[in-house]
Amino acid sequence: MAISLTKGQKVDLTKTNPGLTNVVVGLGWDVNKYDGGNAFDLDAAAFLLGDDGKVLSEKSFVYYNNLQDESGAVKHTGDNLTGEGEGDDEQIIVNLKNVPANVHKIDFTVTIYDAENRHQNFGQVSNAFIRLVDESNNSELIRYDLSEDFSIETAIVVAELYRNGAEWKFNAIGSGFQGGLAALCKNFGLNV
Repeated sequence: MAISLTKGQKVDLTKTNPGLTNVVVGLGWDVNKYDGGNAFDLDAAAFLLGDDGKVLSEKSFVYYNNLQDESGAVKHTGDNLTGEGEGDDEQIIVNLKNVPANVHKIDFTVTIYDAENRHQNFGQVSNAFIRLVDESNNSELIRYDLSEDFSIETAIVVAELYRNGAEWKFNAIGSGFQGGLAALCKNFGLNV
């Protein structure tokens, strides 16, 4: 049975799930009734960060235009342009054993593509969640439903996986940003 978290909660991932190697990070959302004339295109991404909280290189940013990091440990399964349907809208697969030792944490984010021009923000999105699934048996381990009202934000740091000694832990963050993907990239040390 999955552990359901609230904002700010941290939980052991590998200590409580010995032998866990591959996790699927699923992100999902629904769009509220909206009559702005433009479809919503939300994009999931992963930032592989060093101990200073910054990306190690441009290849440490995994998203729809860079589907995996240099090591191949973190892989994006592809861009969902509409978010239609039930379940995960986008997924990122992480092989915990192959994450390079200099990666101290992996932050998972969601942004709204072209939000400023389309006059869109996360106040128009509902039922957003992140979940971690054990790929070996498809069991959901952790779920975090974002209940915050992000009325002006166009980017969210949803959660992170981080090292604690030899173990991996999960942190439910739920922190919103204005400025979309560019603001996130700058926050994590990438020049856009």
